[in-house]
Amino acid sequence: MLKKHQYYGFILPAVAFIIGIIIIPFISGIIDSFTNSNGISRQFIGLKNYQLLFQDYNFLQSFWLTFKFSVVSVVLINLVGLVFALIVTHKDNWFNNTLKTIFFIPNLVGGVLLGFIWQFIFTNAFKALSVNLGQNWLNGWLSDETTGFWGLVILFTWQMSGYIMLVYISFLNAIPKNSLEASLLDGASELQTFFNVKLPQLAPAFTISLFLTLANSFKLYEQNLALTNGGPYRSTEMISMYIYNTAFVNFQQGYAQATGIILFVVVALASFIQLYFSRKGERS
Repeated sequence: MLKKHQYYGFILPAVAFIIGIIIIPFISGIIDSFTNSNGISRQFIGLKNYQLLFQDYNFLQSFWLTFKFSVVSVVLINLVGLVFALIVTHKDNWFNNTLKTIFFIPNLVGGVLLGFIWQFIFTNAFKALSVNLGQNWLNGWLSDETTGFWGLVILFTWQMSGYIMLVYISFLNAIPKNSLEASLLDGASELQTFFNVKLPQLAPAFTISLFLTLANSFKLYEQNLALTNGGPYRSTEMISMYIYNTAFVNFQQGYAQATGIILFVVVALASFIQLYFSRKGERS
């Protein structure tokens, strides 16, 4: 049995890491949000950064874009991930493992590389399809605000769906076999079995998957950088890119920290609300 000092010796490196990498920078960021810091010097200015934020068109536009993106992405990723999970758990055969690998591979690709891959698809592949099929709407996908938005949604859905699929697979495999067999013996179709037996038991999976997709969609940066770089005219600039550009391009680090604090509060509130209603749905 470990002695008390040995126990603290084991946890001390982890605690030191958390304090140095997470807690201290977070507190420092809160302090900087009340200053006009440019990375070299700073002066306390109170709530001025927060007041200016809600008058800043670019901030409001990027925040609204991120909110819309998060809502659409969360729905699509969970829908596609659940469909993938149902496909690979439908029958027990060797091909299911191959399908799992195919569906999960996009999640292993780095965000920047993924962005460049889809940039090639949207610019070159879509252009070739447009010429051959005579469909002009396939041209200039990344040079338009609306199609650029949907390009980001497609990219992120393609990347995250395989990861979320694994969450649903684990819960689908945990459903008691006798429940499924009983529904089939009662004459229920596969669709009825899904809605009446499988879906109610997937409530905890929805809670986990919604939390993961919501948190990741608000933090999207690499894919945004590589795919559209915020263009055209900052119309596809997500909030994370806005914060980075404000801090390290315009050198308004105090202002960027205030934006980061606002983002943190919004994501935390959205996550807590989502978890509350998801848990409530599980108990009902």
